[in-house]
Amino acid sequence: MSEYAALDVLAFGRLGVDVYPLQNGPLEDVETFGKYLGGSAANVSVAAAQHGLASALVSRVGDDPFGRYLLRELARLGVDPRFVGTDPEFPTPVTFCEIFPPDDFPIYFYRKPKAPDLQITAGELDAAAIRSARILWFTLTGLSEEPSRGAHHAALELRGRARHTVFDLDYRPMFWADPSEARAQAALGLERATVAVGNREECEVAVGETEPIRAADALLERGIELAIVKQGPRGVLAKTREQTVEVPPHPVDVVNGLGAGDAFGGALCHGLLQGWELERVLRFANVAGAIVASRLECSTAMPSAAEVESVLAGGEIPVRAKAA
Repeated sequence: MSEYAALDVLAFGRLGVDVYPLQNGPLEDVETFGKYLGGSAANVSVAAAQHGLASALVSRVGDDPFGRYLLRELARLGVDPRFVGTDPEFPTPVTFCEIFPPDDFPIYFYRKPKAPDLQITAGELDAAAIRSARILWFTLTGLSEEPSRGAHHAALELRGRARHTVFDLDYRPMFWADPSEARAQAALGLERATVAVGNREECEVAVGETEPIRAADALLERGIELAIVKQGPRGVLAKTREQTVEVPPHPVDVVNGLGAGDAFGGALCHGLLQGWELERVLRFANVAGAIVASRLECSTAMPSAAEVESVLAGGEIPVRAKAA
């Protein structure tokens, strides 16, 4: 790491190919699809890069055409891929979704028998990069299986609960044998994080609370410094020990809601590193999420800081005819 400047954002976790339908409705009736980089951690790293942050991803791909595509696409979208390994055994994951706007987007993960991003070992980690990154972003999914689970705990130990260690509660029930296992791993992750981000259902898994204030308080009781609870149509609530801030959602005609949370995450990273007041951070992140929800794809839909600021100033959400 000595020859590199410290990263602004180092994300750790899921990476795969999103194969999204170009028509609404059930998959059995869809005739054409688009191929995009996907995976929650990967999308956050792309979103951060679009805001001008030095961003990298710790993950793995398969030794196959989709893996080569993802490595190329990460670099094209401004994410440093040097910590993304190639797995000799397991294929690159593929994810499909169905599109039923405005609020129904079933998602289908093809990650069997195992996804490469869950094969990362502690021995592969770059300790200097983990310690020096201004933000380390990790997800609950990364704690779902070994050896990824052990690698995450090793990374968090290296990190030492440094400022801006962000835990995305990202609970996907299909990745866990039982919710109780997810709760146990969430508890361990919260012991090492300083920021936690999740929706009400994810907070229920992590701390047993769905009511936003109680969920935020429960996260703070675990030692978190900033607890962010997404409330869907009610907006987002954030709480520290000194203040509570709640902002409404930014209205938008939803095309595909799946990437909005990752856009929020990348924008959150930008706002935190800018040192903005908490309300401004949340409003900025909400608009970034709304922009992506108005577009079909996720990674290639991530807005720049200038696009977000334009919408915050009263402008219209820019329309993209197709993915960049």
